[in-house]
Amino acid sequence: MKHKLFYIFFLLTLSISYAQSSMVKIEADTTNIRIGEQFEYKITISETENVIIPKLGNLKGLEVIDSLKIDTINSKLIKKYKLTGFDSGAFYIPRQQIFIKNQAYLTDSLLINVTTVAIDTTKIKKFPIKGIKGEPYQFDDFKIYVYWALAILLIAISTLYFALKRSDNSTSKTFIPKLAPYQEALRNLKLLDEKLLWQNNKTKAYYSELTDIVRNYIERELNVPALEQTTNELVDSLIDFSNSKSIVTDKETIKKLKNLLQQSDLVKFAKSKPMAHEIEADRNTTTHIINNLKPSTTEENTETSYSKPVVIVQKPEIKNPNTITKLLLITITLLIVTLISFGIYKAISLSNSIKQPVENVQ
Repeated sequence: MKHKLFYIFFLLTLSISYAQSSMVKIEADTTNIRIGEQFEYKITISETENVIIPKLGNLKGLEVIDSLKIDTINSKLIKKYKLTGFDSGAFYIPRQQIFIKNQAYLTDSLLINVTTVAIDTTKIKKFPIKGIKGEPYQFDDFKIYVYWALAILLIAISTLYFALKRSDNSTSKTFIPKLAPYQEALRNLKLLDEKLLWQNNKTKAYYSELTDIVRNYIERELNVPALEQTTNELVDSLIDFSNSKSIVTDKETIKKLKNLLQQSDLVKFAKSKPMAHEIEADRNTTTHIINNLKPSTTEENTETSYSKPVVIVQKPEIKNPNTITKLLLITITLLIVTLISFGIYKAISLSNSIKQPVENVQ
């Protein structure tokens, strides 16, 4: 009786095991790999509906590189994995539990052998230990040195600029006696003759300067605002001064002045063009007017007193440095630039030596 029960239990176990093995199968493209080599682990399920495949786990010594999508081929589900191992030895892929229509099925376990690569150390070429690899440069690593360099360079340029453009602070004073109105008028007439204006068809400019010389002489010598008055106003003023005996002149001179000013107005405003002999006559008339218009008295402490000199302050002269000074300044500049460059180079080297990591050291 006991033997019959044993055989019945054995047959039931065998049938269940066969049913599970027929529903779920596993296989690998290889069971022997080298360290780091990949292999494919595949689970085949003979059912396509209501199937749950849990995450591959409980791996010891092996790692999952990739989990591929589930494929359906001939009414079967196929799940593939990419595995590898980085330690030598024999490692089991444990039995995995698959749920098919709410019933659990177990896969078989699989033994994977991971072997090392045989290395002949006598034929391996030895390499020296690699040096220190530094990080890439950044502006923040040495910006303080750049700022100091720019500041020193700015100071040096400013010093050179003021050294090359140094000037004498002392001012020179030149005493030039001021010309009397009569002398000034004669000198201006001579300068006007040298310009040859009316000879070059510049009659309007000639008469404008000629009358300005006369008006300026009258204003300075007789204290009459001749430059601001019209022709008639100026003539009336001179007649009044002559009647009051304030100036020494005659009616003929005043008449010639009036004719000269009217001729000038015609040339300037009416575009009149006098003949050459008329222009020469007006030039001689101007000399006659200046010689025959004099003040009756000479007051002290007025503009007619010309013994007092006029002080003209000259601009300070700029003195350029000599050749030796220039060479000395250039040498100092080059020395400063060299020191700044050397300081920046040392700062960068120090920064790199501090920040560089050590790698490939065994």
